Amino acid sequence: MTALRGILLGVLGGGWLTTAAAAGPLPPDSSRVRQSHRRLVFQFDQRYSVLNGSVVGINGLKVGVEFRGRVRTGLGLYLLSDGVPTDVALPAHLPAGTRDELRFRYVAAYGEYVVKGTPRWELSTPTQLGIGRYYARYEKPDGEVERTPRRLIYMFEPSVAGHVRVFRWVGLGAGGGYRQMLFMNNALESELNGPIFFGRVKLFLGDLYKIVRGRQRLFSQQGL
Repeated sequence: MTALRGILLGVLGGGWLTTAAAAGPLPPDSSRVRQSHRRLVFQFDQRYSVLNGSVVGINGLKVGVEFRGRVRTGLGLYLLSDGVPTDVALPAHLPAGTRDELRFRYVAAYGEYVVKGTPRWELSTPTQLGIGRYYARYEKPDGEVERTPRRLIYMFEPSVAGHVRVFRWVGLGAGGGYRQMLFMNNALESELNGPIFFGRVKLFLGDLYKIVRGRQRLFSQQGL
């Protein structure tokens, strides 16, 4: 009986090993890093906010360093492309019919962690901590413009982002988050707080350079 049990276990064990060998190696873990070195990264970062019922665009440029394909950190510069309509009461000296809006610009330190990623796609959590200046702009009915002195603003902006590569050198990305102003009076804070969202075409210039230099096919799925 003991000998029969040994034979059965040997047959089953041999069959399991043969099946595992035939199946080949397990697919790579998509959470593993792709690069083993640091590299410089930069990005034109256009995003939008819904502020006081209006969609407002913000244009920015980010420059930083990527570590092992997993962590990115650096600085960004952002300029408000549109004025933010405000519900704050006008100063007493301004006439009725005056148009008012807020404008701001800021620099931000950012960190981004790639939660999950493959050569084809990735999901990351960009977070920014910024400091800048804002002012109110008033346009009177006769066309005269008046501006308030610039004041400091601070902000915290967590978000989630992802992209999918169509080819090695180009992809489509989208994401969203929230902008929270810090250390401001409640009225102005509520004017500038709000959700953010973005959709973009991403160019991977490093991979494009490698493809051109290596005379590889431009519209190929190789490497994805």
